[in-house]
Amino acid sequence: MKICFVVFMLVMLFKNTDGQQIQKIKIKSLSDLITTSDSILIINFWATFCKPCVEEIPDLIKFANKYKKQKASLYLVSLDLEDYYPKKIKKFVSKKKYATKIAWLNESNADYFCPLIDSSWSGGIPATLFINNKTGYKKFYEKQLSATEIEVAIKAAMQKP
Repeated sequence: MKICFVVFMLVMLFKNTDGQQIQKIKIKSLSDLITTSDSILIINFWATFCKPCVEEIPDLIKFANKYKKQKASLYLVSLDLEDYYPKKIKKFVSKKKYATKIAWLNESNADYFCPLIDSSWSGGIPATLFINNKTGYKKFYEKQLSATEIEVAIKAAMQKP
């Protein structure tokens, strides 16, 4: 039953952007997904106006797709301002042709939601969490990642403890 709930949450919270709406989520739902996931999760926090964020997204998508058979999943979580949701984010995502799961975090208090993702997160973006609950792997980066860093982190998340 728990697996069915997680699958349902994934479908409802993070729909692809091919004509579908970008979902509005709360930190509690995202925290639940992180805690209950049985695959390799890559959760990237970004905004449309953040140049380093936008620069790293194509590599995140590329490597998540490369390791899809190893159950790597990428979720782009927008931290754009409320008035960007949903129209401006959707237009931006369509223009960039991001083919991955995307949601907008409906939270405004970074002092509340950042520590729930990682205790070291100051709120800066881009920020990316790599996690594999099966192996106990968790790595958080508060910076723009190179293609090499992304692939190394995904490979590390796949390693057995």
